[in-house]
Amino acid sequence: MVSEPYIKEFSYSQDGVNSINSLQISDNEQNHYIRNYPTVYVINDEKKDKYDVYVGETNNIVQRTLQHLNADPKNRDDWDGLKKAKNPNMYVIAHDHFNKSLTLDVENRLMLYLGSSPYVNRINNRRTNGQGEYFPVEELDEIFGKIWRKLNKRNQNLFPAMEVIKNEAIFKASPFHKLTAEQSQAKFTISNKIREILSDSKSVDEHLIMVTGDAGAGKTVLLSSLFYDLTQDDESRDVHLMVNHDEQIKVYQTISKKLGLDVSKVTKPTSFINKYSKNNKADVALVDEAHLLWTQGHLGYKGSNQLNDLLKRAKVVIAIFDANQILRNQQILSNEQIKKLREKALNTGDLIELHNQLRMQASDSTINWIKNLIEDQTIGILPEDDSYKVKVFDTPQQLEDAIDYENVLDVDSDYKNGISRLVATYDWPYVAKGKDVYKVKIGNWELPWNYQIKEHPKIVNYQDLSWAERPQTIKEVGSIYTIQGFDLNYVGVILGPSIKYRDGKIIFDKSVHFNKDVTNNRTMENGEKKNFGEELIKNEMNVLMTRGVHGLFIYAVDEALREKLKSSV
Repeated sequence: MVSEPYIKEFSYSQDGVNSINSLQISDNEQNHYIRNYPTVYVINDEKKDKYDVYVGETNNIVQRTLQHLNADPKNRDDWDGLKKAKNPNMYVIAHDHFNKSLTLDVENRLMLYLGSSPYVNRINNRRTNGQGEYFPVEELDEIFGKIWRKLNKRNQNLFPAMEVIKNEAIFKASPFHKLTAEQSQAKFTISNKIREILSDSKSVDEHLIMVTGDAGAGKTVLLSSLFYDLTQDDESRDVHLMVNHDEQIKVYQTISKKLGLDVSKVTKPTSFINKYSKNNKADVALVDEAHLLWTQGHLGYKGSNQLNDLLKRAKVVIAIFDANQILRNQQILSNEQIKKLREKALNTGDLIELHNQLRMQASDSTINWIKNLIEDQTIGILPEDDSYKVKVFDTPQQLEDAIDYENVLDVDSDYKNGISRLVATYDWPYVAKGKDVYKVKIGNWELPWNYQIKEHPKIVNYQDLSWAERPQTIKEVGSIYTIQGFDLNYVGVILGPSIKYRDGKIIFDKSVHFNKDVTNNRTMENGEKKNFGEELIKNEMNVLMTRGVHGLFIYAVDEALREKLKSSV
């Protein structure tokens, strides 16, 4: 059994250093490990119930603290601010199993949790320090859990319950997550390629690095980690992060604020395109959800293909792409265009493919069952899987009750496993800023669409929260536009009348869908008009059905589909 950590609190000042120096090593084990072993420390300054923090690790806590107090303020304003603060504080953490690698991992995880805390205004670290394999890496989770729980008992504001933080959307997109071996290799390959391209001053070619992977493959965390490291490696480097998604851009901007990054470098693609030109290029453009880029003019975008325009305005573009998540007519790429993009990246060694499933805690057989529903449009018998719940309900009320029940468990556990919400295909009318309350209606049952219930800003600050994080949304129904890119604990999916089961196959009926992109034709480059309605409904189904980390609950409006699903699970 792993032993308990030692945590001692000091003033962040010369007096605090003197207190550490005066610890009698022979008195107890705590003093011995704090003075003689590697330690991790958290310096913090409270201002109006918010904290500025710095997390560090060292082999000599006295020497490192003196460096922070005396040398660092000469070079960095954040250190000068901490030194001049009224009552800065420092937690010093020790453990009998701490070594260099373990303290670096604990430091990194503290940065992850504190950087995601709603009570932390800013985290002043400059580097991530995630480690690979070492002894005793297998103890990291248990040791960190013990550390955080002890810190939580000392200061519940600075160190909220772990479950509360893990529920934050910014936690899930944080650059401080420890990457998997697959993500680490991808990051290493991309970073080297970027350095190679930027060091070639004569290069005038367009450079596209394409990262592909299914929903839940860990693409967002990889991109977030790349963005953070690129901005820290060389502050003169002009690096931009962009996504054509209102909910996700808020998450990235919040992360940037907390880490003291330049928030103006986190934008929508159109803003970037309007700012830069062929003769005035940025160094790096990182594009999350590149499948959401416009491929024809749209609102403020006057061009014809955003990816092409980005390639002309940045020396290298890293694009996260999943063709199965294209949702709008104005985002359509033909199969031939997608093939050319992949071949272009593949021929230059710039195609990175992620294969792991990091969101859904399900067996491969369950994941394949869901894939077959969507891609092959067939319904097989669901294999047994104790790790992931799949349920089909007879009525929408039963589905709502099941999600309500899971949400109560979520709340009671401080969101240990996340948030549970209802979502639906776009088979009912909705106007974003209409006067009426638009609802999903099935018989006598109804619930409002997303963003229809008025908020109470005096109670909660909603500005930086995604749709699912807002408490009143348990009584709303989400859509692809509010849930794409996000995780849920249990997702309750209403498959509307556009998804049917006929003659042994799932079919998509665009005539009853309320998304104009599904019913309208798209004018292709050669002038041909084509309809992609069935493909867009399939992609919508793919996004909605892959949001649940621990379970998928389904109600299908079409009776034949509902009965077939019930007989298969």
